[in-house]
Amino acid sequence: MRRREFIVLVGGAAATWPLVARAQQPERVRRIGVLMAPSANDPEAQARVAACLQGLQELGWSVGRNVIVDIRWSAGNNADARKYAAELVALAPDVILATTSAAVAPLVETTRTVPIVFANVADPVGAGFVDSLARPGGNITGFVSWDYSISGKWLQLLKEIAPGVTRVAVTRDPSIAAGPAQFAVIQALAPSLGVELRPVDVRDEGEIERAITAFAQSPNSGLIVPGSPLAVSHRDLIIALAARHRLPAVYNARFWAAAGGLISYGPDFLDQLRRAASYVDRILKGEKPADMPVQASTKFELVINLKTAKALGLTISPSVLARADEVIE
Repeated sequence: MRRREFIVLVGGAAATWPLVARAQQPERVRRIGVLMAPSANDPEAQARVAACLQGLQELGWSVGRNVIVDIRWSAGNNADARKYAAELVALAPDVILATTSAAVAPLVETTRTVPIVFANVADPVGAGFVDSLARPGGNITGFVSWDYSISGKWLQLLKEIAPGVTRVAVTRDPSIAAGPAQFAVIQALAPSLGVELRPVDVRDEGEIERAITAFAQSPNSGLIVPGSPLAVSHRDLIIALAARHRLPAVYNARFWAAAGGLISYGPDFLDQLRRAASYVDRILKGEKPADMPVQASTKFELVINLKTAKALGLTISPSVLARADEVIE
């Protein structure tokens, strides 16, 4: 080989070395914190995390390759939620995903700089998380689970499937800001439907059992279970008590009906977690939460458990069945 050809060849190869070196550099790894209000052994909560991770994977984020995910579970315990919020912030994540107000509140108290994406929050403005839905204005944005009008629909649905109901217990979680407003909407509608309401706190199993058992002693009674981390934590007990005392009951999400509850109406929470993944992705790519409007749920589902209806001696009308997205037999 001639000397000139050798110099050209080596020079050309040398020109490609920086490109090869850059191509071989490891991909930047980002960090996502996740704070879940339920317990780690809750199948529904695990399904929600899986839905979000699936959404991230579809957007190009792979755990272990270009993203690390740190998950904490507060299991409905406010003290643990505050502890885990501090732990996650200390890890200096690029963004934190949090579900329900019970998980979001301690994060907001802990940091005003780390970006936060929330899901399954009923009233982020009323809770003080964002300035407005259109312009969140800070380090937090996300997805609203529903507006308060859905609370009235639960009572209407209960009267439609059990017209004889005149007394209704409404479970209440004192730890979330949305609870009083949800109850107020139901209370405003109750007189026009001839219904007397009774709030039932869901702080612990003993309190739930005593309150529902005492309430169910009178005839023509029913039950409404709005969404809350504590109610979810005690859902097996609540469903069992409704069955034992033959209480027609309306719940806020599909997994209640799938577990034996009579009927549920509410947003598709798995869909909301998949949508939340898109906000996490946008923040990882440089967008600011303050510029990303809070979005509402777009997918709601009515689910009826006919087996439970039969056990309660209820006949679900054809008009209600026709509206159902799913009928469990």
